[in-house]
Amino acid sequence: MDALVRPVLDPTFAGAALAFLFCGAALGAVSGLVPGLHANNFALLLAGLAPSIPADPLLVGVAMLGAGVVHSFLDIVPALALGVPDAATAVAALPGHRLVVAGRGREAIRLSAVGSGLAVALAVPFAVPITWVMARGYPTVRAHLPLLLGAVVVFLVVTESSKRAAVGGVVALLASAALGVATLDVDPSAPLDAGGVLAPLFAGLFGAPVLVDALGGAGVPPQSDARITMGRRDLGVSATAGSLAGAVVGYVPGISAAIASVAALPAVPESEADRGFIVATSGANTANTVFALFALAALGTPRTGVTVAIDRAEVPLALPILLVACAAAAACGFALLLLVGDAYLRVVGNVDYTRLSVGVLCLLGCVSYAFAGAFGVGVFVVAAALGMVPPRLGARRVHLMGVLIGPLMLG
Repeated sequence: MDALVRPVLDPTFAGAALAFLFCGAALGAVSGLVPGLHANNFALLLAGLAPSIPADPLLVGVAMLGAGVVHSFLDIVPALALGVPDAATAVAALPGHRLVVAGRGREAIRLSAVGSGLAVALAVPFAVPITWVMARGYPTVRAHLPLLLGAVVVFLVVTESSKRAAVGGVVALLASAALGVATLDVDPSAPLDAGGVLAPLFAGLFGAPVLVDALGGAGVPPQSDARITMGRRDLGVSATAGSLAGAVVGYVPGISAAIASVAALPAVPESEADRGFIVATSGANTANTVFALFALAALGTPRTGVTVAIDRAEVPLALPILLVACAAAAACGFALLLLVGDAYLRVVGNVDYTRLSVGVLCLLGCVSYAFAGAFGVGVFVVAAALGMVPPRLGARRVHLMGVLIGPLMLG
């Protein structure tokens, strides 16, 4: 125990930890604001470089966590401004777009910041008892994982708005599951070995379709004041629901923050559905980082790309230090979101949206090539075509998470 406490009291170690944290936060800011990138890509890249970095592996872990937490704050911005969510924020994109179209994008940014910030504050006290329960119940969960994921699939389908949407959801889920089975085990040669086919899969399924639909659109309209109009009680309830949903993501394989956000819907006040959904989704996305860290420490099973990278880099699981890093990164993410979010909306609102959409589509193609080579570009194109299906059948895009659920159900 003394070995875990000593570095916190060592000024040299503390200074180095801050430097690594800020470097990780910078990487998370880039991945959060650039469409198609994810903190997982940088975390896995760091894991590959870890043996050649002349520093304590714990410091590398601090950088990875910093990137993951800051990314979870900032990834809502491209979803609002460009319509390019990553998998975690895909469900919140439509409610967020409605607020942007109504001129309330600045409020949506602040709702997301509050949701993520409250989730971090709630996740630590929640994580201790939830980890205790999951450590004892995990063997049962693991033994019945296909049944649990099957129940998730049924839940997603029956909560659709109509029979047509439910059929569309089933089609999207089965097709994306087939795509996952065909591609996830492939190890393509690529310029960067930091993420494999996940980058082109998610860029195609969740990013490209929204950009294609936006071609010729008017873009981001002028935005009004940033005042949050949602009541404090509703805000707290939505953030708590999101944080608890993030616990599910942190411990159960195959369930994304997007799916957990759908599960949190019943707790979101109907009178504030769009605003509450943004708060809950942002909360689930950020809390997931903390819960996944506890899951790795208690169960030895990494649940996110960041924790996979921490595991690969053999980072010591000194929870006190890593949790302080999470809290500090959350403060950075909160400040950065408020600092750059409004400017991001303003800049996008002043450019030709068609040219911007085409440019971002090209960027997503380049990202796909960088992380998975020519094979990744092909996967991106196929995934983009599949990603066009759900909205045309009136279904939610969250069914496309079958790309992970399907292979897990099949073992």
